[in-house]
Amino acid sequence: MVDEMHQTEDYQAPSPQDEQELRVEDADVDIDFDGVINDVAAVATEEAGAEGAASETSAEPGGESSAAIADLERQIAGLKAQLEERSSQSMRIAADFENYRKRTSKEKEELEGQIKGNTITELLPVVDNFERARSQIKPQTEAEMTIHKSYQSVYKQLVETLKRLGVSAMRAEGQEFDPNLHEAVMREPTAAHPDGTVIEEFVRGYQLGERVLRHAMVKVAAPPEDGAEAAGADQTTTAE
Repeated sequence: MVDEMHQTEDYQAPSPQDEQELRVEDADVDIDFDGVINDVAAVATEEAGAEGAASETSAEPGGESSAAIADLERQIAGLKAQLEERSSQSMRIAADFENYRKRTSKEKEELEGQIKGNTITELLPVVDNFERARSQIKPQTEAEMTIHKSYQSVYKQLVETLKRLGVSAMRAEGQEFDPNLHEAVMREPTAAHPDGTVIEEFVRGYQLGERVLRHAMVKVAAPPEDGAEAAGADQTTTAE
């Protein structure tokens, strides 16, 4: 009983002012605690969002996007290689076609020249016969002269046609013997002409441009024999 009274005496009830201050402090503590909780939650939410965005950003170049870009680059490189190959093939085909065109054109020209030359060669004996007739036949009457003029006009027409085709006759007499143009059928020792000079033409030669259609058959001068030279010298001494 004494202790209870002592405790009761030591105990002092709080005053109304103290109770109000305690309530105010408790209220302040509750408000600050809620704010801290809200702030922490907000910060955590922002950090989580930032981490998610960073993970998405880092996943794009290293994931499917990087693989797609690499695949596209490989496709582009393959297409470039195919384009270069096709371009090279087209250039080779164009070059081969141009060479083929030039070769066939040259072969065509050579074939045309060969056909033309062979045809003209077959006509040359006709020209020879006209020339023999003109040199051997001497018309005496008016009728013979009429016939002579008629076939001579045909001969002239034939010669003019051959000239238009590019045919030219060789003039071998007096020229130096050329085995590419002439065919020597006789050699005559003589001092009147230099050695190797064509002194007579038996069959006229013809050319088609630079091509020889027929070689001229000729007689060629040869050096005089020693006996002929001595005889000529004796004759000269006697005459003196």
